[in-house]
Amino acid sequence: MLQLYIQQLIEKIGKDKISQNKPVLMQHSKDESIHPAVEPDVVCFPECAGDVAEILKFACANLVPVTPFGAGSGLEGQAIPIQKGIVMNFERMNKIIEFSPEDMRVTVQAGVTRLQLNRLVNEYGLMFSVDPGADAMIGGMVATNASGTTSVRYGAMRDQLLDLEVMLADGTIIRTGSQARKSSSGYHLTGLFTGSEGTLGIITEVTLKLHGIPEYNMMARCTFNSLEDCARAAQTILQAEIPVLRMELIDAVSISMINHHSGEAFPEKHSLFFEFAGSKRAVEEEVALASELMHDLDCENWVAANDPIKMNGIWKARKDLNYAIAHQPETCEIGGDVCVPISRTPELVSFARTRMDQSGLKGAIWGHIGDGNFHTSVMYNPNVVGEFETAEQTSDAIVLKAIEVGGTCTGEHGVGLGKMKFQEVEHGEALEVMKRTKHMYDPKGILNPGKLFID
Repeated sequence: MLQLYIQQLIEKIGKDKISQNKPVLMQHSKDESIHPAVEPDVVCFPECAGDVAEILKFACANLVPVTPFGAGSGLEGQAIPIQKGIVMNFERMNKIIEFSPEDMRVTVQAGVTRLQLNRLVNEYGLMFSVDPGADAMIGGMVATNASGTTSVRYGAMRDQLLDLEVMLADGTIIRTGSQARKSSSGYHLTGLFTGSEGTLGIITEVTLKLHGIPEYNMMARCTFNSLEDCARAAQTILQAEIPVLRMELIDAVSISMINHHSGEAFPEKHSLFFEFAGSKRAVEEEVALASELMHDLDCENWVAANDPIKMNGIWKARKDLNYAIAHQPETCEIGGDVCVPISRTPELVSFARTRMDQSGLKGAIWGHIGDGNFHTSVMYNPNVVGEFETAEQTSDAIVLKAIEVGGTCTGEHGVGLGKMKFQEVEHGEALEVMKRTKHMYDPKGILNPGKLFID
Protein backbone atom coordinates (compact mmCIF):
# COMPACT_ATOMS: atom_id res chain seq x y z
CA MET A 1 0.00 0.00 0.00
CA LEU A 2 2.80 2.42 0.95
CA GLN A 3 4.70 1.94 -2.29
CA LEU A 4 1.48 2.38 -4.26
CA TYR A 5 0.81 5.79 -2.78
CA ILE A 6 4.47 6.77 -3.20
CA GLN A 7 4.17 5.92 -6.89
CA GLN A 8 1.01 8.00 -7.16
CA LEU A 9 2.82 10.95 -5.56
CA ILE A 10 5.69 10.57 -8.02
CA GLU A 11 3.21 10.73 -10.89
CA LYS A 12 1.75 13.95 -9.49
CA ILE A 13 4.85 16.00 -8.63
CA GLY A 14 7.88 14.11 -9.98
CA LYS A 15 10.44 11.71 -8.54
CA ASP A 16 13.01 14.43 -7.81
CA LYS A 17 10.66 16.02 -5.27
CA ILE A 18 10.17 12.90 -3.15
CA SER A 19 12.53 11.02 -0.83
CA GLN A 20 12.35 7.82 1.19
CA ASN A 21 16.07 7.93 1.91
CA LYS A 22 16.66 6.79 5.50
CA PRO A 23 18.78 9.79 6.59
CA VAL A 24 16.18 12.15 5.09
CA LEU A 25 13.36 10.38 6.96
CA MET A 26 15.38 10.61 10.19
CA GLN A 27 16.09 14.31 9.63
CA HIS A 28 12.35 14.96 9.35
CA SER A 29 11.36 12.81 12.32
CA LYS A 30 11.82 15.52 14.97
CA ASP A 31 12.53 19.15 15.73
CA GLU A 32 14.64 20.64 18.55
CA SER A 33 12.15 19.66 21.24
CA ILE A 34 12.46 16.81 23.73
CA HIS A 35 9.55 14.88 22.20
CA PRO A 36 10.23 11.42 20.70
CA ALA A 37 11.07 11.23 17.01
CA VAL A 38 8.66 9.61 14.53
CA GLU A 39 9.82 8.89 10.98
CA PRO A 40 7.38 9.82 8.20
CA ASP A 41 6.60 7.47 5.33
CA VAL A 42 7.92 9.94 2.80
CA VAL A 43 9.29 13.49 2.53
CA CYS A 44 8.11 15.78 -0.26
CA PHE A 45 9.95 18.89 -1.44
CA PRO A 46 7.42 21.10 -3.25
CA GLU A 47 8.78 23.90 -5.40
CA CYS A 48 5.59 25.87 -6.03
CA ALA A 49 2.02 26.25 -4.82
CA GLY A 50 0.87 23.82 -7.51
CA ASP A 51 3.02 21.06 -6.00
CA VAL A 52 1.53 21.70 -2.57
CA ALA A 53 -1.99 21.59 -3.98
CA GLU A 54 -1.33 18.27 -5.74
CA ILE A 55 0.10 16.72 -2.57
CA LEU A 56 -2.89 17.85 -0.52
CA LYS A 57 -5.43 16.65 -3.08
CA PHE A 58 -3.77 13.25 -3.01
CA ALA A 59 -3.55 13.18 0.79
CA CYS A 60 -7.19 14.23 1.17
CA ALA A 61 -8.40 11.54 -1.23
CA ASN A 62 -6.31 8.83 0.45
CA LEU A 63 -6.57 9.98 4.11
CA VAL A 64 -2.80 10.42 4.43
CA PRO A 65 -1.54 12.72 7.23
CA VAL A 66 0.50 15.75 6.10
CA THR A 67 2.95 17.55 8.39
CA PRO A 68 4.63 20.80 7.24
CA PHE A 69 8.34 21.15 8.00
CA GLY A 70 10.40 24.34 7.92
CA ALA A 71 13.82 24.78 9.48
CA GLY A 72 13.12 22.17 12.17
CA SER A 73 13.94 24.71 14.88
CA GLY A 74 10.66 24.39 16.79
CA LEU A 75 10.71 23.67 20.52
CA GLU A 76 7.29 22.11 21.08
CA GLY A 77 7.14 19.24 18.58
CA GLN A 78 5.00 20.92 15.91
CA ALA A 79 7.00 19.35 13.05
CA ILE A 80 7.03 15.78 14.38
CA PRO A 81 4.86 13.55 12.10
CA ILE A 82 3.33 11.59 14.96
CA GLN A 83 0.96 9.74 12.58
CA LYS A 84 3.70 9.24 9.95
CA GLY A 85 2.41 9.90 6.42
CA ILE A 86 3.84 12.79 4.38
CA VAL A 87 6.22 15.47 5.63
CA MET A 88 6.27 18.54 3.37
CA ASN A 89 9.64 20.36 3.49
CA PHE A 90 9.56 23.95 2.16
CA GLU A 91 13.28 24.53 1.63
CA ARG A 92 12.87 24.71 -2.16
CA MET A 93 10.07 27.27 -1.93
CA ASN A 94 12.53 30.04 -1.13
CA LYS A 95 11.83 32.75 -3.70
CA ILE A 96 11.04 36.43 -3.23
CA ILE A 97 7.79 36.89 -5.17
CA GLU A 98 7.45 40.69 -5.05
CA PHE A 99 9.36 43.45 -3.28
CA SER A 100 7.93 46.97 -3.08
CA PRO A 101 10.35 49.20 -1.14
CA GLU A 102 8.16 52.26 -1.64
CA ASP A 103 5.26 50.42 0.05
CA MET A 104 7.58 48.86 2.66
CA ARG A 105 6.14 45.49 1.66
CA VAL A 106 7.44 42.14 0.44
CA THR A 107 5.83 38.86 -0.65
CA VAL A 108 7.82 35.67 -0.21
CA GLN A 109 7.39 31.93 -0.51
CA ALA A 110 7.07 30.11 2.80
CA GLY A 111 10.58 28.65 2.68
CA VAL A 112 12.42 31.99 2.67
CA THR A 113 14.34 32.42 5.93
CA ARG A 114 14.43 35.60 7.98
CA LEU A 115 18.16 36.15 7.37
CA GLN A 116 17.74 35.57 3.62
CA LEU A 117 14.95 38.14 3.61
CA ASN A 118 16.91 40.71 5.57
CA ARG A 119 19.94 40.38 3.30
CA LEU A 120 17.71 41.59 0.47
CA VAL A 121 15.70 44.33 2.15
CA ASN A 122 18.53 45.77 4.28
CA GLU A 123 20.13 47.08 1.10
CA TYR A 124 17.12 49.40 0.71
CA GLY A 125 17.26 50.69 4.28
CA LEU A 126 14.47 48.36 5.37
CA MET A 127 14.24 45.41 7.72
CA PHE A 128 12.01 42.51 8.66
CA SER A 129 11.62 42.99 12.40
CA VAL A 130 10.83 39.61 13.93
CA ASP A 131 13.95 37.87 15.22
CA PRO A 132 13.61 34.45 16.87
CA GLY A 133 16.88 32.83 17.89
CA ALA A 134 17.00 30.49 14.90
CA ASP A 135 17.16 31.35 11.20
CA ALA A 136 13.60 30.13 10.87
CA MET A 137 11.54 29.99 7.69
CA ILE A 138 8.90 32.68 7.28
CA GLY A 139 6.11 30.12 6.83
CA GLY A 140 7.02 28.40 10.08
CA MET A 141 7.20 31.74 11.86
CA VAL A 142 3.66 32.52 10.72
CA ALA A 143 2.46 29.05 11.72
CA THR A 144 3.69 29.54 15.30
CA ASN A 145 3.16 33.32 15.54
CA ALA A 146 6.86 33.66 16.32
CA SER A 147 8.39 36.69 17.97
CA GLY A 148 11.74 37.58 19.53
CA THR A 149 13.82 40.26 21.17
CA THR A 150 12.35 43.15 19.14
CA SER A 151 8.72 42.32 19.88
CA VAL A 152 8.62 44.94 22.65
CA ARG A 153 8.64 47.58 19.87
CA TYR A 154 7.35 45.91 16.71
CA GLY A 155 5.15 43.11 18.00
CA ALA A 156 4.97 39.44 17.02
CA MET A 157 4.57 37.79 13.61
CA ARG A 158 0.82 38.40 13.54
CA ASP A 159 1.50 42.14 13.62
CA GLN A 160 3.67 42.00 10.46
CA LEU A 161 1.21 40.28 8.13
CA LEU A 162 -0.80 41.74 5.28
CA ASP A 163 -1.79 38.64 3.32
CA LEU A 164 -1.29 34.88 3.21
CA GLU A 165 -1.69 32.35 0.45
CA VAL A 166 -3.00 29.20 2.10
CA MET A 167 -3.75 25.71 0.79
CA LEU A 168 -6.72 24.10 2.47
CA ALA A 169 -6.85 20.39 3.19
CA ASP A 170 -8.52 19.55 -0.15
CA GLY A 171 -6.01 21.57 -2.18
CA THR A 172 -8.18 24.70 -2.50
CA ILE A 173 -6.07 27.87 -2.67
CA ILE A 174 -7.22 30.97 -0.78
CA ARG A 175 -5.80 34.41 0.01
CA THR A 176 -6.58 35.86 3.43
CA GLY A 177 -5.83 39.60 3.07
CA SER A 178 -4.62 42.26 0.67
CA GLN A 179 -1.66 44.55 0.09
CA ALA A 180 -3.25 47.36 2.09
CA ARG A 181 -1.92 48.20 5.55
CA LYS A 182 -5.33 47.74 7.16
CA SER A 183 -8.79 46.44 6.36
CA SER A 184 -12.24 46.25 7.93
CA SER A 185 -13.51 43.77 5.34
CA GLY A 186 -14.68 40.31 6.37
CA TYR A 187 -13.37 37.89 8.98
CA HIS A 188 -9.70 38.21 9.94
CA LEU A 189 -8.56 34.98 8.31
CA THR A 190 -4.91 36.05 8.33
CA GLY A 191 -5.03 36.12 12.11
CA LEU A 192 -6.80 32.76 12.24
CA PHE A 193 -4.13 30.92 10.24
CA THR A 194 -1.32 32.66 12.12
CA GLY A 195 -0.42 30.43 15.04
CA SER A 196 -2.50 27.51 13.75
CA GLU A 197 0.64 25.35 13.36
CA GLY A 198 -0.38 23.78 10.06
CA THR A 199 -3.60 22.31 11.45
CA LEU A 200 -6.01 24.44 9.37
CA GLY A 201 -4.10 24.89 6.12
CA ILE A 202 -0.62 25.00 4.61
CA ILE A 203 0.91 28.47 4.20
CA THR A 204 2.67 28.86 0.85
CA GLU A 205 3.12 32.63 0.43
CA VAL A 206 3.39 35.47 2.94
CA THR A 207 3.06 39.24 2.37
CA LEU A 208 4.87 41.16 5.10
CA LYS A 209 5.18 44.70 6.39
CA LEU A 210 8.73 46.02 6.53
CA HIS A 211 10.23 48.71 8.76
CA GLY A 212 12.92 51.33 8.29
CA ILE A 213 16.34 50.57 9.78
CA PRO A 214 16.90 52.97 12.69
CA GLU A 215 19.54 55.65 12.17
CA TYR A 216 21.41 55.10 15.44
CA ASN A 217 21.62 52.36 18.09
CA MET A 218 22.96 52.11 21.62
CA MET A 219 22.91 49.28 24.09
CA ALA A 220 23.06 49.24 27.84
CA ARG A 221 23.02 46.71 30.62
CA CYS A 222 22.76 46.72 34.38
CA THR A 223 22.29 44.32 37.28
CA PHE A 224 19.94 44.01 40.25
CA ASN A 225 20.01 41.92 43.39
CA SER A 226 16.80 40.04 42.61
CA LEU A 227 14.78 38.92 39.61
CA GLU A 228 11.79 40.72 41.04
CA ASP A 229 13.76 43.98 41.00
CA CYS A 230 14.74 43.33 37.35
CA ALA A 231 11.11 42.87 36.36
CA ARG A 232 10.00 46.00 38.24
CA ALA A 233 12.76 47.98 36.55
CA ALA A 234 11.56 46.78 33.14
CA GLN A 235 8.04 47.83 34.02
CA THR A 236 9.37 51.27 34.96
CA ILE A 237 10.98 51.67 31.54
CA LEU A 238 7.68 50.84 29.83
CA GLN A 239 5.66 53.17 32.04
CA ALA A 240 8.10 55.97 31.18
CA GLU A 241 7.25 55.25 27.51
CA ILE A 242 10.87 54.82 26.51
CA PRO A 243 10.59 53.08 23.11
CA VAL A 244 13.28 50.43 23.63
CA LEU A 245 14.10 48.22 20.66
CA ARG A 246 15.05 45.34 22.94
CA MET A 247 14.75 44.70 26.67
CA GLU A 248 15.86 41.32 27.95
CA LEU A 249 15.90 39.87 31.44
CA ILE A 250 18.70 37.34 31.99
CA ASP A 251 19.11 35.71 35.39
CA ALA A 252 22.43 35.01 37.10
CA VAL A 253 22.41 31.32 36.17
CA SER A 254 21.97 32.19 32.49
CA ILE A 255 24.68 34.88 32.64
CA SER A 256 27.11 32.30 34.05
CA MET A 257 26.36 29.91 31.18
CA ILE A 258 26.70 32.70 28.60
CA ASN A 259 30.10 33.65 30.01
CA HIS A 260 31.28 30.05 29.91
CA HIS A 261 29.94 29.33 26.42
CA SER A 262 30.68 32.62 24.66
CA GLY A 263 33.78 33.84 26.50
CA GLU A 264 32.08 36.96 27.84
CA ALA A 265 32.76 38.45 31.26
CA PHE A 266 29.39 39.85 32.29
CA PRO A 267 28.79 40.31 36.04
CA GLU A 268 27.11 37.08 37.13
CA LYS A 269 24.06 38.73 38.62
CA HIS A 270 20.43 39.13 37.55
CA SER A 271 20.59 41.48 34.58
CA LEU A 272 18.64 43.66 32.18
CA PHE A 273 19.97 44.19 28.66
CA PHE A 274 18.63 47.09 26.59
CA GLU A 275 18.91 48.33 23.03
CA PHE A 276 17.75 51.80 22.03
CA ALA A 277 17.24 52.83 18.40
CA GLY A 278 16.14 55.91 16.51
CA SER A 279 17.68 59.30 15.75
CA LYS A 280 21.01 59.95 17.50
CA ARG A 281 19.67 62.74 19.68
CA ALA A 282 16.56 60.81 20.71
CA VAL A 283 18.56 57.70 21.55
CA GLU A 284 21.05 59.59 23.68
CA GLU A 285 18.19 61.22 25.60
CA GLU A 286 16.48 57.84 26.07
CA VAL A 287 19.67 56.24 27.38
CA ALA A 288 20.21 59.11 29.81
CA LEU A 289 16.63 58.81 31.10
CA ALA A 290 16.88 55.01 31.38
CA SER A 291 20.14 55.37 33.34
CA GLU A 292 18.51 57.81 35.75
CA LEU A 293 15.49 55.54 36.27
CA MET A 294 17.61 52.43 36.79
CA HIS A 295 19.94 54.14 39.28
CA ASP A 296 16.89 55.42 41.16
CA LEU A 297 15.99 51.74 41.57
CA ASP A 298 19.50 50.93 42.88
CA CYS A 299 20.85 49.16 39.83
CA GLU A 300 24.53 48.22 39.68
CA ASN A 301 27.06 47.74 36.86
CA TRP A 302 25.36 50.16 34.44
CA VAL A 303 27.21 50.18 31.12
CA ALA A 304 26.14 51.90 27.89
CA ALA A 305 27.88 51.73 24.49
CA ASN A 306 27.28 52.28 20.79
CA ASP A 307 30.08 50.15 19.32
CA PRO A 308 28.30 48.04 16.64
CA ILE A 309 30.75 45.15 16.92
CA LYS A 310 30.41 45.01 20.68
CA MET A 311 26.60 45.28 20.49
CA ASN A 312 26.34 42.48 17.92
CA GLY A 313 28.59 40.30 20.05
CA ILE A 314 26.46 40.85 23.12
CA TRP A 315 23.19 40.05 21.35
CA LYS A 316 24.78 37.00 19.73
CA ALA A 317 25.84 35.79 23.18
CA ARG A 318 22.24 36.27 24.37
CA LYS A 319 20.84 34.34 21.41
CA ASP A 320 23.38 31.55 21.91
CA LEU A 321 22.00 30.91 25.38
CA ASN A 322 19.93 27.96 24.15
CA TYR A 323 23.10 26.34 22.82
CA ALA A 324 24.95 27.11 26.05
CA ILE A 325 22.23 25.25 27.95
CA ALA A 326 22.30 22.36 25.48
CA HIS A 327 26.03 21.93 26.03
CA GLN A 328 25.77 21.46 29.78
CA PRO A 329 27.36 18.04 30.58
CA GLU A 330 24.96 15.13 31.18
CA THR A 331 22.04 17.52 31.02
CA CYS A 332 18.70 17.67 29.26
CA GLU A 333 16.17 20.43 29.74
CA ILE A 334 12.47 21.01 29.92
CA GLY A 335 11.92 24.49 28.57
CA GLY A 336 8.94 26.77 28.60
CA ASP A 337 7.92 30.25 27.55
CA VAL A 338 5.02 31.79 29.38
CA CYS A 339 3.65 35.29 28.85
CA VAL A 340 1.83 37.29 31.52
CA PRO A 341 0.48 40.81 32.01
CA ILE A 342 3.37 43.24 32.53
CA SER A 343 2.23 44.04 36.07
CA ARG A 344 2.49 40.35 37.05
CA THR A 345 6.01 39.71 35.73
CA PRO A 346 7.77 40.47 39.05
CA GLU A 347 5.54 37.95 40.82
CA LEU A 348 5.95 35.32 38.11
CA VAL A 349 9.72 35.44 37.72
CA SER A 350 10.05 35.29 41.50
CA PHE A 351 7.66 32.31 41.62
CA ALA A 352 9.61 30.55 38.85
CA ARG A 353 12.92 31.09 40.64
CA THR A 354 11.50 29.78 43.93
CA ARG A 355 10.04 26.64 42.32
CA MET A 356 13.30 25.91 40.54
CA ASP A 357 15.30 26.31 43.76
CA GLN A 358 12.85 24.09 45.65
CA SER A 359 13.21 21.37 43.02
CA GLY A 360 16.91 20.97 43.69
CA LEU A 361 17.59 21.14 39.95
CA LYS A 362 19.49 23.78 38.03
CA GLY A 363 17.16 26.26 36.39
CA ALA A 364 17.53 29.33 34.20
CA ILE A 365 15.19 32.24 33.49
CA TRP A 366 15.50 34.74 30.67
CA GLY A 367 13.41 36.42 28.04
CA HIS A 368 11.65 39.34 26.44
CA ILE A 369 10.52 40.94 29.65
CA GLY A 370 9.28 44.05 27.84
CA ASP A 371 6.16 42.22 26.63
CA GLY A 372 5.76 39.90 29.62
CA ASN A 373 7.24 36.88 27.82
CA PHE A 374 9.97 34.96 29.62
CA HIS A 375 11.58 31.59 29.15
CA THR A 376 12.42 28.94 31.69
CA SER A 377 14.78 26.00 31.45
CA VAL A 378 14.75 23.29 34.10
CA MET A 379 17.78 21.05 33.67
CA TYR A 380 17.93 17.40 34.67
CA ASN A 381 20.18 14.37 34.31
CA PRO A 382 18.31 11.73 32.29
CA ASN A 383 20.37 9.02 33.99
CA VAL A 384 19.17 9.95 37.49
CA VAL A 385 15.86 8.37 38.48
CA GLY A 386 13.16 10.91 39.21
CA GLU A 387 14.90 14.02 37.87
CA PHE A 388 12.84 14.18 34.68
CA GLU A 389 9.58 13.95 36.64
CA THR A 390 10.75 16.69 39.03
CA ALA A 391 11.75 18.92 36.12
CA GLU A 392 8.38 18.39 34.41
CA GLN A 393 6.43 19.12 37.59
CA THR A 394 8.43 22.31 38.15
CA SER A 395 7.88 23.54 34.61
CA ASP A 396 4.17 22.68 34.73
CA ALA A 397 3.72 24.60 37.99
CA ILE A 398 5.19 27.74 36.39
CA VAL A 399 2.87 27.43 33.39
CA LEU A 400 -0.22 26.93 35.53
CA LYS A 401 0.71 29.93 37.67
CA ALA A 402 1.06 32.06 34.52
CA ILE A 403 -2.41 31.03 33.35
CA GLU A 404 -3.83 31.67 36.83
CA VAL A 405 -2.74 35.34 36.75
CA GLY A 406 -4.25 35.95 33.31
CA GLY A 407 -1.34 34.86 31.13
CA THR A 408 -0.76 32.14 28.56
CA CYS A 409 1.11 28.84 28.43
CA THR A 410 3.21 30.04 25.48
CA GLY A 411 4.16 33.48 24.26
CA GLU A 412 6.03 32.46 21.12
CA HIS A 413 7.08 28.80 20.94
CA GLY A 414 3.59 27.56 20.19
CA VAL A 415 1.55 24.63 21.49
CA GLY A 416 2.59 21.65 19.35
CA LEU A 417 2.72 18.59 21.56
CA GLY A 418 4.25 20.09 24.68
CA LYS A 419 1.54 22.56 25.66
CA MET A 420 -1.60 20.61 24.65
CA LYS A 421 -2.26 19.62 28.26
CA PHE A 422 -2.79 23.27 29.22
CA GLN A 423 -5.27 24.23 26.52
CA GLU A 424 -8.46 23.43 28.40
CA VAL A 425 -7.47 25.28 31.57
CA GLU A 426 -6.36 28.31 29.52
CA HIS A 427 -9.19 28.51 26.98
CA GLY A 428 -12.18 26.90 28.70
CA GLU A 429 -15.27 26.77 26.49
CA ALA A 430 -13.40 28.48 23.65
CA LEU A 431 -11.46 25.26 23.14
CA GLU A 432 -14.57 23.61 21.76
CA VAL A 433 -14.90 26.45 19.23
CA MET A 434 -11.30 25.78 18.17
CA LYS A 435 -12.07 22.10 17.69
CA ARG A 436 -15.11 22.90 15.58
CA THR A 437 -13.01 25.31 13.51
CA LYS A 438 -10.43 22.58 12.95
CA HIS A 439 -13.14 20.18 11.79
CA MET A 440 -14.60 22.77 9.42
CA TYR A 441 -11.28 23.47 7.69
CA ASP A 442 -9.93 19.92 7.88
CA PRO A 443 -12.91 17.53 8.15
CA LYS A 444 -10.81 14.44 7.43
CA GLY A 445 -8.18 15.35 10.01
CA ILE A 446 -5.14 15.05 7.74
CA LEU A 447 -3.37 18.36 8.52
CA ASN A 448 -0.70 17.99 11.21
CA PRO A 449 -2.92 15.67 13.25
CA GLY A 450 -2.45 15.32 17.00
CA LYS A 451 -1.24 18.88 17.58
CA LEU A 452 -2.61 21.92 19.48
CA PHE A 453 -5.27 20.09 21.48
CA ILE A 454 -6.31 16.62 22.52
CA ASP A 455 -9.32 15.45 20.47
